[in-house]
Formats: sequence, structure tokens, C-alpha cells
Amino acid sequence: MSSLSRALIYGNGESRKVWDITKDYKGFATWGCNAIYRDCKVDNLVAIDYGIQQEIYKSGYTSKNNCWFADWSILEQFHPEFLMMNYPRELVFQTDNPNNSDICVVQGKESIDAERNYHDMIKNFPHLDKEDIKRKCYKNVGLYVTWLQENDKVKNIKHPKEWCAGATAVHLACQQGAKEVYMLGFDMSSYDIPLNNIYKGTDNYLPSESKGFGTDNWVNQLVQVFKEYSDTQFYWVDDKKKSCIAFQKKYDNELLRKNVERITYKTLDKVCIGLV
Repeated sequence: MSSLSRALIYGNGESRKVWDITKDYKGFATWGCNAIYRDCKVDNLVAIDYGIQQEIYKSGYTSKNNCWFADWSILEQFHPEFLMMNYPRELVFQTDNPNNSDICVVQGKESIDAERNYHDMIKNFPHLDKEDIKRKCYKNVGLYVTWLQENDKVKNIKHPKEWCAGATAVHLACQQGAKEVYMLGFDMSSYDIPLNNIYKGTDNYLPSESKGFGTDNWVNQLVQVFKEYSDTQFYWVDDKKKSCIAFQKKYDNELLRKNVERITYKTLDKVCIGLV
């Protein structure tokens, strides 16, 4: 198979710490999510949240590496000053513009929307930690203005919309022709256990003491991909297999047997060196 047909998708769950993401795996296209760019280069980087997108862009990573960003609609000859007036100064996040570019991407999340989401969550899940839910709902509130440089390698994610980064990366890999997809670090979580993310407590991530996220949306998104690309074989890589517990509870094993298989990192290592 060509590298276009085989894909390694790196989620940021802590289970993938056992895997060397810096190694060049011949015959595979690599896909990563969000802050993984801090540790290695991947063939395709997917970012959904505005804060991490802006961090990636400011780092210069986008000038040489393929990136896929959500809501990345380019505006030409646009002057965002009037928009900035509607936001407190501390909620305006703007990149430098040394070349006086008049091309930018403007993104934003309103406080009123965050407040509405917060109250809905508390109403529907009154047993949850209110401060933890508030942190999640208010993440990325503000106006984000990113001034663009020439010849960057960012593509706007047209479909799917409003998905998590991991499921989006899996879908994009399938769109690009992947027939074997290996998912690493896809550690499902819940609101009542500690947040499972390699980059927690760092810039543009929730604090280390945060709780996890609900599983339903992530699982539903992945199942949509599995159904849409029924002729693609998916491998959920996890030595402990904990990431599949919620998946097994919610969906029958028949779907798993058709085109989704659970394998260990040891098995994946054999696949990568051609022993399987």
C-alpha cells in the first residue's frame, strides 16, 4: 500500500506515550492533533480550537507543514478594528503583522454563548463540578485575529464541522484515500475522571486538575466515520483497551467486528516493520 492508503492518526491521550512519534514510519501518512507539533512534525496537523490554531501559526510551523484548521475563512482587505472595540482588551488575541498584510482570519466566541452553554450543562448535569464546567465552557472566549503570511500551508476544514480534532483527523485521512487507519492516543474520557491529555496544564489547554470530557459526541463522530467509510479498516491501538470501554457499551460488537479492530502497540510495531 502507498502512504496515502495507510495512516497513523495521533490523538493526544496519554496512552500514546509509549509510541515514538518522532520516528519516520515508511509507507504511512501521519496525522496529528493540536499541540503535537511541539514535539514532532506530522504530514498533516489538525487543530480545532482558536487558541491553539493561533499558537501554531505564530510558531511558523504552518509555513512548511500541512495544516487543517477549523473556521479558517480568509478575509482580504479587512480591517478588524471595529470588531475589537466590542471586546475587552484582555479578550482580543492578535498576531503580529510585520509585513502589513491586509489578509487575515477572524474568529471568535462570545461570552454570552459561553454563559448559555454553562447554564445548560449545569441544568442537565447538576452533579458535575461547576468550576470545571465553567472552565470548559469559557475556553476560547474572545476575538482571534490572525494576520496571514504568504504561502502558508493551512487548509480550511470544510467537512466535518464542529467535531473534535481526533475524529476530524480520522475523517480527513479517509477523505484523502486512507484504507488502513491506525488510531493512537484515542483515550475516551468522562466528566468524573481526571482529564486525559498529554498537554494538559500547558498553554491553550485546560489546567492539569481539570476533569475529562463527556464521551458521547466523540464516539458518535467516530462511528459516523466508520459507517461512511465501511470499506476502510480501522485499528484502535491501546494496550490497556480502556479507550474502547465506552465505545463497547454504547455500540454493538457487530459494528466493531466489521471494520474496527482493537490491537496493541506491540502489534502495530510489527505492522510498521512489515512483520504483519
